[in-house]
Amino acid sequence: MGSHSIIPMLVVELKLDTLEVLKRGFIDKMKPNKPYLMHDSSDILHSCTSSYKKQVEHIRNYYQQQHQNWFILNGLKSKWWLWTNILKEVSISVTYIQSYLERTQSGQAACINRLCVTPKELDCRLGEFGQYCPVCLALQHHLVDCSDNAALTHAAEYRRQYYKLCGKNHLEKFLSTPDQFVAPSCPHTLPQPVLLPRKLTEIQVKNKFPQEAEMKGFCPVTYKDGKQRYEALIRGKMEYAVEYKERIYVFQTKQKQEQFLRMPENYWDQKLPSKVPPLPEPVPLTSLPTLGYLEQGVAVAVIKAMTAVGTLKPKYPFLSIQRSALLYVAFYLKAFNQKSTDINRQMYKKKLALFEENCELIPYLSSAMRGTYRPPGERPIDFNFKLNRFLVLGVPGANDFL
Repeated sequence: MGSHSIIPMLVVELKLDTLEVLKRGFIDKMKPNKPYLMHDSSDILHSCTSSYKKQVEHIRNYYQQQHQNWFILNGLKSKWWLWTNILKEVSISVTYIQSYLERTQSGQAACINRLCVTPKELDCRLGEFGQYCPVCLALQHHLVDCSDNAALTHAAEYRRQYYKLCGKNHLEKFLSTPDQFVAPSCPHTLPQPVLLPRKLTEIQVKNKFPQEAEMKGFCPVTYKDGKQRYEALIRGKMEYAVEYKERIYVFQTKQKQEQFLRMPENYWDQKLPSKVPPLPEPVPLTSLPTLGYLEQGVAVAVIKAMTAVGTLKPKYPFLSIQRSALLYVAFYLKAFNQKSTDINRQMYKKKLALFEENCELIPYLSSAMRGTYRPPGERPIDFNFKLNRFLVLGVPGANDFL
């Protein structure tokens, strides 16, 4: 499609879990008079499903990032429900396209949502305000950067140039009177790029060493809004840093950071009093007593793991309850260890998911095997598969990986 310059209006993914795929595959396998033979054993279906999930992720990311036209629907729903919802999405897209064509042909501003505009095309055709909202700049003289939101829900085209708006209300105002917000009628112009504030990550702040944060690291917004009193001197955090006019400022909260980004001229040039709060001396983590060390170091991770194991109450086949709980906690801590690498976290997340699936075999089989004997044709579709999986776990050496 790409080689022929074809962009689909919508791409719909019908999402199913692996168990449902195996169920449907088993039903298809049992149907007589197949038009042709297929390799449709449970193992092959499971392998194909795993391969599909890996490959479709790249395709999904491509369409989400480039065209924003990928929609996910629940494949467990009926075909009528799916038909209705797909038709609804198509109708919405057609409405946007028709409105865009009508408005642009008459010289009006038009919303570009659902038009599959790529990020490259957007950058090439951005107007004089770039990623900043022209309505906020004109009405409030605020610098509102919309680059964090890649969606084009609140983006418009006027005179073959694109403009991003911060919300629905400002989009409607821009569409109704666009000349009011663009040159030459706009009362304010966007400052030069070097004079625009920009967010900094902690790594970027560290890379600027030995440059230090202005105001000795105190939050300029909290100090100014607190009427520049001594009590309003609150130290900022490196995770909320902004560079403005080649200076670095840190802020108490994300809200304070956003406030500075909107109105940097109100907060950037302030002088501290001669007396400021002293710097708190850092307490080494290893100097704390055992309970304090555990509380400050691993308490949050352990509490989350204990909450998860208490909620699930896992019982692994052929293992005791205590060992099942300990193994689940161990896998959980490994899977969500923020200091570990992404590869290790993903590996243990897969092990955790497999562990949970195996724990679900016991309640499933206990409920499916109640009552009198039932012949194979009357048993649940996936009964034999799960029973064999359960019995395999009882073979000596099957659980050595644990």
